[in-house]
Amino acid sequence: MRLENTSEMKLESIEIIGKIAGKLAPGRAPYFIEAHVTKALSMIDAEGPIGRVRLSRTLGLGEGTTRTLVKHLQLEGLIEVSRNGIVLTDKGKKLFSNLKSRMGDKIKISRSPLTVGPFNVAILVKNAVGAVKYGLEQRDAAIKVGALGATTLIFSRGKLTPVGVTEDVLSQVPAIRDALISKLKPQENDVIIIGSAEDKLTAEFGAIAATLATLKVID
Repeated sequence: MRLENTSEMKLESIEIIGKIAGKLAPGRAPYFIEAHVTKALSMIDAEGPIGRVRLSRTLGLGEGTTRTLVKHLQLEGLIEVSRNGIVLTDKGKKLFSNLKSRMGDKIKISRSPLTVGPFNVAILVKNAVGAVKYGLEQRDAAIKVGALGATTLIFSRGKLTPVGVTEDVLSQVPAIRDALISKLKPQENDVIIIGSAEDKLTAEFGAIAATLATLKVID
């Protein structure tokens, strides 16, 4: 029963994130995506109270777009805004906690034969091996938000294995392999997704988008 409830809460979290990033009205859509919403919640959780200007700069959004994002978060009851800044409500803390139960830490890694771009951000996705086929869904989700692509790794029997790659590229980059394992701490059947782009922020958004796409299809 507990696993079923956890899955339902995870799906609800992703649905709310999608709703916030959805259309305001027919023909009008906000200039932010699910990855912006997810990163905003992460920032507010870690740093709140946080100011709108800092949120805007870190997300790479204009101040007007950030105001719209904040308004959407308020309408969903996820944040409170005061003179001191923006903080998560109890509902917001619960939603983000549910999301973090499947989306783990993220780290920046160097360019290597493992990646497809100069800037790369890796995110741990917990117990997600069943949602990964050939890594194409993750790659496409990353590209859709402006990244160059995504590399998907599966952790099994103490080893990281790239999905859809026959060559053992991880043996060529032992320092990166060891960093992924030591810092993200994957467990059996966890997945690591690396978003790659021409800049760090887009690489992070690519990794987040690919992670959300993966979570949406987990049973």
